[in-house]
Amino acid sequence: MSLVAKKILIAEDSATMRSLIVSTISAMGNYETIEAANGFEALRILPQEKVDLVITDINMPDINGLELVSFIKKNPNYQTTPLFIVSTEGSDRDREKGMALGADAYLVKPFSPVELQSLINKYLG
Repeated sequence: MSLVAKKILIAEDSATMRSLIVSTISAMGNYETIEAANGFEALRILPQEKVDLVITDINMPDINGLELVSFIKKNPNYQTTPLFIVSTEGSDRDREKGMALGADAYLVKPFSPVELQSLINKYLG
């Protein structure tokens, strides 16, 4: 087991939802979270931090989550970085669009903290 905490970048414009995700991850131990209030801020953080997982909302100002997913998965530096979408947009079309861009998982809000923890364990555990 590594002593270095894995880093998870959370791009979410809702402070309440960010806080919920951070507390869900904190309860797991051994993970460090980095918060971005929008896609633009996430893009600013990515080159500065070695991120092991990205969790992003879709509906955000400036650069939305789908644009962020597209950028991350097209960039050779981050292509293998797991990425989860968390969104209120739960239609099959939205899910298919997110997964087609390269997301590894798509959670519809409200989601179970256990479901998120299970996915994190699957990809980083």
